[in-house]
Amino acid sequence: MALTDAQKEATIDYGEDKALITLAGTTKIGDALGWSSGWKRALATTGTAIQLRCVAGEDGASGQKIKAYFGKTVVSGSRFTGGTAGGSLYVAEGTDNGQYTETAPSTSGDCNTVIGYILSATEIVVLPSRNTDSVA
Repeated sequence: MALTDAQKEATIDYGEDKALITLAGTTKIGDALGWSSGWKRALATTGTAIQLRCVAGEDGASGQKIKAYFGKTVVSGSRFTGGTAGGSLYVAEGTDNGQYTETAPSTSGDCNTVIGYILSATEIVVLPSRNTDSVA
């Protein structure tokens, strides 16, 4: 079974390198965030790609300041189901802005950086600064 990200009801169990950021879009706690004319939900899709830079520490809307984690972050809760423990973690592609997947994006030009790993069916570890940006 593959990781499913419902993008709701997440908990930050652990977070490093916390900072305040001003959002340029709506976000949910635990979302993958990146920079594109402001802090927005990350997305792996070619042409609209936004590489992961941090994890949202709380819900927010455009113009709001929220806490975000730029270091190792553990996210859990009913947001996630079906994850394979030990599997690699990627930013999702398509229209799943801010979401995570264990399926490597493979379309030419998609962001396919490994951004962390899966601890269990309902828990992930995100490592925003660990790997260099890469594309398929």
